[in-house]
Amino acid sequence: MTKKERHVVALDIGSTKTCALVGEMDEDSRVKFAALGAAESKGWRKGQIVNLDLAVSSIRRAIEEAETVVGVPVESAVIGVAGGHVRGVNSRGGITIGTRPRDIQREDVRRSIEAARAVTLPEDREVLHVLPQEFFLDGQDNIRDAIGMVGQRLEANVHIVTASGTATQNIVTAVNRAGVRVDDTVLEPFASAEACLTQDERELGACLLDVGGGTSELIVYTGGVVRHTAAVPIGGDHFTNDLAVGLRTPIPEAEKIKREHGQACRELLGEDVPIEIQSVGDRPPRTIFSRMVGEILIPRAQELLSLVREELRRSGLEKQIPAGWVFTGGGSHLRGLAELAERVFHLPVRIASPRGLAEMSEQVSQPEYSTAVGLVLYAARTRRVAGTRPTGFLGKLKSMFAGA
Repeated sequence: MTKKERHVVALDIGSTKTCALVGEMDEDSRVKFAALGAAESKGWRKGQIVNLDLAVSSIRRAIEEAETVVGVPVESAVIGVAGGHVRGVNSRGGITIGTRPRDIQREDVRRSIEAARAVTLPEDREVLHVLPQEFFLDGQDNIRDAIGMVGQRLEANVHIVTASGTATQNIVTAVNRAGVRVDDTVLEPFASAEACLTQDERELGACLLDVGGGTSELIVYTGGVVRHTAAVPIGGDHFTNDLAVGLRTPIPEAEKIKREHGQACRELLGEDVPIEIQSVGDRPPRTIFSRMVGEILIPRAQELLSLVREELRRSGLEKQIPAGWVFTGGGSHLRGLAELAERVFHLPVRIASPRGLAEMSEQVSQPEYSTAVGLVLYAARTRRVAGTRPTGFLGKLKSMFAGA
């Protein structure tokens, strides 16, 4: 492979930052970190493009920074998709193998999954993933891999992830205008889980919450497979905006205060110390007290966790995640959020940093890069299984089996 062919590129285009992460595959298909390019996201709001030209400019800056490091042009990338327009639904379907029992072939499995994905979608919906859960063969249930077994009727349970076709196409258009071809589109929390969840957590039952800038995405695993995906309309930017309004201070100053003095758990509020902050406009700086910061942030943290809990209750999976919660994403840095979540959910909570790429820098090993790292791992795994770049539904399907 040439140097260019060894590269796997991920684009994580969020409401706060746009990053291009380059991984390099060796001859044994292991992946190591090669480069990171990052730029402030502009033209985005809550996971959707609102100004195409600004979004293209952010993507181009991030890509150019990564290209400078690796020394070769970035021609294609796998991109993440997230936001309130993403929906997940479980479905079941099946096929009759024949009049007599026979060995189940890979093509039979593919056809059963196609039958399960044959749900009627609104006109503007696009299928991102069809994730196999388990198979049923002549009444035998909970089969993880049916290939090679003998039977007449094969059914499949799948989790179908759909997104707004318009929103997804706008992202693809922005990336194309930045001079990059889109190899595949991947649900962002699915990518984050690739980099953050352990196999034990997937098997026992866990929920990953990726706290982004504009929204927070969740994905639930039990029995080693995806059972539920959803998004809630609160992210790290809402905490920052609350501080900006409540303290009457500019957004950059509010972000700094959140990082340095923010606290989401009332029981962990420390000594009430004075903090000098900037005022809006030409007004002189003012002094506030640290407990005031907590009093603004805590209600928003409670609202976020309440929405997440309600979403999990609606899915019927609230009692099926004994391994607890895994928080990641830039918003998970907020001090006290994990402790508050443990009190709310009565389950263990951990803050996860991405793993899986060799030679990762300290910067990339932070929760805000979990999606980008996961996208690289997903793309590399898909390429290993398919023997090429991702190729639509069949490539994704092969990748799903590889991860089973």
